[in-house]
Amino acid sequence: MSDEQRRRGEADSADPTLDKDKPLYVISVAAELVDMHPQTLRLYERKGLIEPSRSAGKTRLYSQRNIEQLREIRRLTQELGVNLAGVEEIIRLRQKLDVLQQRIEDRIGSLQERLQLELKGARALPAPAADDEETPPVDAAGEDDEALRRGLEHLRDDL
Repeated sequence: MSDEQRRRGEADSADPTLDKDKPLYVISVAAELVDMHPQTLRLYERKGLIEPSRSAGKTRLYSQRNIEQLREIRRLTQELGVNLAGVEEIIRLRQKLDVLQQRIEDRIGSLQERLQLELKGARALPAPAADDEETPPVDAAGEDDEALRRGLEHLRDDL
């Protein structure tokens, strides 16, 4: 990490030991790191755009993740011209997308496991005789697929 990065509080993203949620910075330092006024950070907290931790004495403490969120809010408002209502909506939709993404990844993982088990079972079976009829497999997870499809359609409607 360069001296400039260290001074500005930028984390080395290659460092897996860094806890991005660890409360590190008081409001004045956080505001300086993101080039904002401390009152702006208080406003963002009131609007629910950011949620810093609190010390025992109720002092706001910002984590590296909070700093990244503040930089993204600044990018949206200053570079892209999005108002705070738009930023709130973007954050809400991103969170919803993250939940759906996790559900999809979980579903893919369970389908991969199921496929592996079925392949192992198929390898253990003797080869079918020429006169055996094949029956199509029953999809026991069809209801889950339908629920996931409805969730994705709902997200698409929100966008």
